Amino acid sequence: MDLATLFSIHTLQSLLDILGYPAVTLLILLESAGIPLPGESMVLLASFYAATSHQLQLPIIILCAAIGAIIGDNIGYYIGRTGGRRFVERFGKYFFLKTSHLEYAERFFARHGAKTVFFGRFITFLRIWAAFLAGMNQMPWRAFMFYNALGGITWATLIGSLGYLSGIFFQDHFDQVEHLVKLIGWGGLGAVIVLVLGALLFLRLRRARQPEESTTNKKRNPSHAL
Repeated sequence: MDLATLFSIHTLQSLLDILGYPAVTLLILLESAGIPLPGESMVLLASFYAATSHQLQLPIIILCAAIGAIIGDNIGYYIGRTGGRRFVERFGKYFFLKTSHLEYAERFFARHGAKTVFFGRFITFLRIWAAFLAGMNQMPWRAFMFYNALGGITWATLIGSLGYLSGIFFQDHFDQVEHLVKLIGWGGLGAVIVLVLGALLFLRLRRARQPEESTTNKKRNPSHAL
């Protein structure tokens, strides 16, 4: 069961009432470290109530969310860098992962690691695992830290502003706002899956054509085979 489903709006509101701003930082930190908690919903809710009740301040919410995202991602990165590869090599077969998949992932992060870390912050599932994958695939920490901080600050600002504006215009309909944001996040994940599957299909077709092209070239130039 996804742990996020155990946290209702009333539970998140109670955490805000009890802890205040640290509740935002804590949930985002744990989510970013790899625990599936509703960190994004917490930022939305806190910003929403900042607009409707004025008991919280939007700039502080954004700051707390950004700090939680950056620290949590660094924890996830460290876990992935120190033990991620061993975990996949040992237990990957239970998740249909092979050593060759790790090699593909390393090459992918070498070329697209920066974009993955930055945009992963905005996509459901990748928000939880992007830092772990970056660490596991040995992405340089300085590059990771830069794009992680940039993505965390941008994400916190956008989600916080969206929650605040929603509180101004929708007031008593937070559930609709949360539903819309989740749809956007899952839509982004769907787009990523389609792109990855398309890339894998392209590589497989390319590999299949290489032996055929090699055989054809040998037939046309028999002297090369001698």
